[in-house]
Amino acid sequence: MSDKASGEGIGQPVRRKEDFRFITGNGHYTDDINRTGQTWACFLRSPHAHARIRSIDTSAAEAAPGVVAVFTGKHVADDELGGLICGWTVTSKDGTPMKVGAHPILALDTVRYVGDHVAMVVAETLADARAAAELIDVDYEALSAAVALSTCQNEKTAQVHPEAPRNTCFEWELGNKAETEAAFARADRVVKLDLTNNRLIPNAMEPRAAIGEFDKGSGIYTLHTTSQNPHVARLVLSAFVGVAPEHKLRVIAPDVGGGFGSKIFIYAEETACVWAAAKVGRPIKWTGDRSEAFLSDAHGRDHLSHAELALDSEGKFLGLRVKTIANLGAYLSTFSAAVPTYLYGTLLSGQYDLPAIHVEVDGVYTHTAPVDAYRGAGRPEATYLVERMVETAAREIGMDPAELRRRNYIRTFPHQTPVIMNYDAGDYEASLDAAMKAIDYAGFPARKSEAASRG
Repeated sequence: MSDKASGEGIGQPVRRKEDFRFITGNGHYTDDINRTGQTWACFLRSPHAHARIRSIDTSAAEAAPGVVAVFTGKHVADDELGGLICGWTVTSKDGTPMKVGAHPILALDTVRYVGDHVAMVVAETLADARAAAELIDVDYEALSAAVALSTCQNEKTAQVHPEAPRNTCFEWELGNKAETEAAFARADRVVKLDLTNNRLIPNAMEPRAAIGEFDKGSGIYTLHTTSQNPHVARLVLSAFVGVAPEHKLRVIAPDVGGGFGSKIFIYAEETACVWAAAKVGRPIKWTGDRSEAFLSDAHGRDHLSHAELALDSEGKFLGLRVKTIANLGAYLSTFSAAVPTYLYGTLLSGQYDLPAIHVEVDGVYTHTAPVDAYRGAGRPEATYLVERMVETAAREIGMDPAELRRRNYIRTFPHQTPVIMNYDAGDYEASLDAAMKAIDYAGFPARKSEAASRG
């Protein structure tokens, strides 16, 4: 029997197998798990984008009903735990390594974004933990904050990390600058575009959650967490944070409840829960609420770009140059340095035969929530920029956008782009034809005229 007849093989739809248990209420999420002797955690978060912590008085919280323990950044520092890390190193165009600011699990002397982790209360119930967190007295000295990408690199703007002057983590480039400048020098037309790719906040079905446990007899830590990659979590928590040796740490990820990137990073909450479980001698559970998720889940995108496209008299693309300022937020998240560089700059050729490309990306710190990978991670940002550039060029030169695309598609494979990628196959014209047929592109002028006649 042929693949087509059997319903199996290349080109055939793959039926989903996991839905039945979810739609019948038999999913198994982190929040569904409860352990014997379990306590609950609540995190006190900064109300300031930037402030110095003069003092923290936890005495009232510690004396509150049901409270088991209260932890601050000093407790973490006293245990000599490492901070959260970025797992991707980027080198600036001058050859210097990126400038990394410390990312403590609980803030020590400074908070750097609204939602930054200041203290953790562990109590018998979630209500007890929340009530006690409100009793913690933090003396903040509010400071000016760097929040706008357009001004964050100014000398007089507030500094996020002393290690990064002008709030600049790296100044990265890709492509051949000389060849690109030569392409622009011989161009008949140059089209320019300033573009903002807005910050977005992920909103998973299940908010992040964690349960940390410690078995005193074996010395083994166990972390149940909403993770898209428990192997990375185990590696980071053991090798870099230093919670426990890798053979003494289990990380278990049940049903994740949605993520699109936001649950692949290592966060302060699960780190603190598994570390503190040994301190209190009982399991610690934390489930974030929607407001917490909006404040502290890693955000996505947030680029400010200037792009220029060089064309000849026939509308053929000669070169593209791009300068992007990419917001990294207050701290580097697990993969954040990779997203606006190797996952973005390498895709700026799109499906077009662009002989020369040069891109510069400044990764900058601001007093905002950390920014990392979301739903495609860098690739949507690159595609959005390239396609907006093509649309703008079509309007400026008076050519049908479909025709301009068709004129510049890659047609021979393999195809080496100027920005690392080598394409092995593709038929972009067939995709364009199918899309134009599906939307009745040829009939659009008539529909537009008919709509205009009705006002």
